[in-house]
Amino acid sequence: MIRDSWRLAVGTLTAVPVRPPTVVDRRRTGLAMVLAPVATAPLGVAVAVIGYAGVRLDLPPLVVAVLAIGVVVLGNRAFHVDGLADTVDGLASSYDRERALAVMKTGTSGPAGVVAIVLVIGLQSAGMASVLAGPHALRAAVLAGLSVCVSRVALVLCCARGVPSARPGGLGDTYTQTVPRPLVVLVWLVGAVVLAAAGRAAGLDWWRGALAVVVAAVAVGVLVARAIRRLGGVTGDVFGAAVELALAALLVGLS
Repeated sequence: MIRDSWRLAVGTLTAVPVRPPTVVDRRRTGLAMVLAPVATAPLGVAVAVIGYAGVRLDLPPLVVAVLAIGVVVLGNRAFHVDGLADTVDGLASSYDRERALAVMKTGTSGPAGVVAIVLVIGLQSAGMASVLAGPHALRAAVLAGLSVCVSRVALVLCCARGVPSARPGGLGDTYTQTVPRPLVVLVWLVGAVVLAAAGRAAGLDWWRGALAVVVAAVAVGVLVARAIRRLGGVTGDVFGAAVELALAALLVGLS
């Protein structure tokens, strides 16, 4: 089961080629979401390498940050960015649930979705630039890479028991309500400890990493609550929006 969940997490959340899982069921999808921060380690490593190399080459931090965020987007096939645009378009289109879901399903990006991408990617880039400008180049790069991985804890909140699926039969339906609430809390706490330790090593106060995780949890919680109220639950697009929002919140919090 663990092997299938690992393959599912890596294959869904990154562009790293892996063999398909032999079985996909709700137990495996739930475990895949728990493993998401570890499964996306290749993206975190790529960010750390780019961040450190850019600083050592004396490139402007903002340029390095944009390159790093670009690699993250390419590294997950722009899957989450697409979800962000579709979610914002749907929520901005109408108060009618069915119309909002129809807009999200079209796959095209409207004005609201485009603006959301620009704002969120801008926040991510600015926040990462601030992190990479820390006094210890290597430790700052590692902190930036870990932030990418930790942002994926947003997925367990979207898949928590009690959070319904807005579209039965959709991509997100297989994953919703598969993670017990105590496990959701545990995953977020582990993320807070990891970022607190990494932030302290990079020269920040120990509480900065933990506070960044709290800010991300609030942001994702508000998004999920909004989706439940407007759409009746979450979708695969909401999963992507949650990840992008969490990363922006983490990097802004660390900055």
